[in-house]
Amino acid sequence: MGALAHFLEEEGLATTHISLIRKHTEIIKPPRALWVPFEMGRPLGVPNDAAFQTRVLLAALKLLEAENGPVIEDFLEEALWVEDEPVVWACPVSFDEIEEDSGDEERLQTAFRKEMAQLRSWYDLAVKEHGRTTVGVSGVELDKLADFICAFLGDGLPKNPNSKMPLPMVLNLATDDLKAYYTEAVMAQPGQRAASSNQVADWFWGETAAGKVLFAVKDACEKSEKGLLKIVGRMLIVPVAQAHRSA
Repeated sequence: MGALAHFLEEEGLATTHISLIRKHTEIIKPPRALWVPFEMGRPLGVPNDAAFQTRVLLAALKLLEAENGPVIEDFLEEALWVEDEPVVWACPVSFDEIEEDSGDEERLQTAFRKEMAQLRSWYDLAVKEHGRTTVGVSGVELDKLADFICAFLGDGLPKNPNSKMPLPMVLNLATDDLKAYYTEAVMAQPGQRAASSNQVADWFWGETAAGKVLFAVKDACEKSEKGLLKIVGRMLIVPVAQAHRSA
């Protein structure tokens, strides 16, 4: 990004960007940068707070007034969440507790489908309120998402619903769709706007049937004889920060 910014400046195009890691920006020395004291992955701060995000963007754009650089300025307004405060999930999903070592795969899949259904009203509310969703990048229909993912736990493999890419990559994007579905649904619940992405991730991977299903899919893919599917299982389904939960 730094090299691209310098190239564009040489071509006469002024650039500015938002930095989440000040030390890296100091090393790269881009022409103009606004450092923000926010959580990784949230360069604009609190989700769904248009006024706050607008202030961040205007501060970054204001740096374009500087004729010469490098310029690094700090955005001093803090985001609203407090990372260390525990989050109590409002209206939690209700389903029978599933023991990870129970070996009851059918029971887990049933709980997963029930869980997705119970979250649907919250997801629909989120889409209605924001007029958009990030679910759908895989090309798998939402109502068929659970069946598609669970199919990788069987003896065979499902039919590829997206002819534009290999089946393992469709699976990877389908797991992204699933995580987005859960995230958008839970963030629509009362009092969750300030929850951090780490807190949402801990909830998803530690407390939901969906998280347990994805761990099982990861294990199944790693045992596959198909190279790309094995790579997807090993590297792309479960984030490194959550891998300890499979133990």
